[in-house]
Amino acid sequence: MNGTGLREIPQGQRETDGSGTMEKMCCYDLHSHSSASDGTLDPASLVEKAHAAGVAVLALTDHDTLDGLAEAAQAVLGLDLSLIPGVEISVTWQAMTIHVLGLNVEPDNQVLSDGLQELQKVRDWRAGEIGRKLADKGIAAALEGAGRFRKGKILSRTHFAHFLVEAGYAASVRDVFKRFLVKGKPGYVRSEWVSMQRALGWIRQAGGLPVIAHPARYRLTRSKLKRLVGEFREAGGVGLEVVSGSHSRDETLHMAAVCREHRLFASCGSDYHGPEKPWVELGRLRRLPDGCIPIWEADSWPPTLAV
Repeated sequence: MNGTGLREIPQGQRETDGSGTMEKMCCYDLHSHSSASDGTLDPASLVEKAHAAGVAVLALTDHDTLDGLAEAAQAVLGLDLSLIPGVEISVTWQAMTIHVLGLNVEPDNQVLSDGLQELQKVRDWRAGEIGRKLADKGIAAALEGAGRFRKGKILSRTHFAHFLVEAGYAASVRDVFKRFLVKGKPGYVRSEWVSMQRALGWIRQAGGLPVIAHPARYRLTRSKLKRLVGEFREAGGVGLEVVSGSHSRDETLHMAAVCREHRLFASCGSDYHGPEKPWVELGRLRRLPDGCIPIWEADSWPPTLAV
């Protein structure tokens, strides 16, 4: 044991049953979103779709909220599917946004709940600023329009994107992000989220396992990625999302090497947001490359959920 409730990962590589090739279906999908944040399916429908797809263990990891977990927990009753309660926390690291998953958290933990309330206030502020900046560019009532697409407490950039598509300002959600919502574009707002140390503290207080989400998406240099992973480990982080719905094969293999080098557990998740993105499907994931130790082999992973 290493003092974090997890056993130490051995230095040597360990063979798994995969080699980084695409398989038809993975029984673990540890990164998904519902309408409680910026997904389009309600939590019950998400669970039903995962079950129909053959997923055996699903983590619901909505952005900065636990609100969908109760509904999802009810939906899995009677199904041959296990639910991992999770969350995806927005972190500011070196002036950029990093997302950290908390897997197997206690949904009623007060420390985590209070922390997420802080982030809700940041999100509310950011939404107001996006609406104001778009209005300055001649796009009126964007805040109210985005609100029509919100089904939970979280008002995200995705909701603004749906509004802008509906209003005819862009052809697709992807187009909106490129033209309006990224750095240097009219609706971009830089947000100050929570520090890595605080976010991981909330997750650990709630009994969860911290995992860096879709690390290849941040486009970090090798040296900067090494610094990120080092600080993440020092703060109590234990896992890296090696397999992601947004990772290419080469990115998967690269992150597997990073995972082995830093002796982290490997996770996999589709980052599913809804059927509007047909290229990302629940459970349709590459196998973990050889030498990675799955996060479900961590000592604190629920033993009944190792399938």
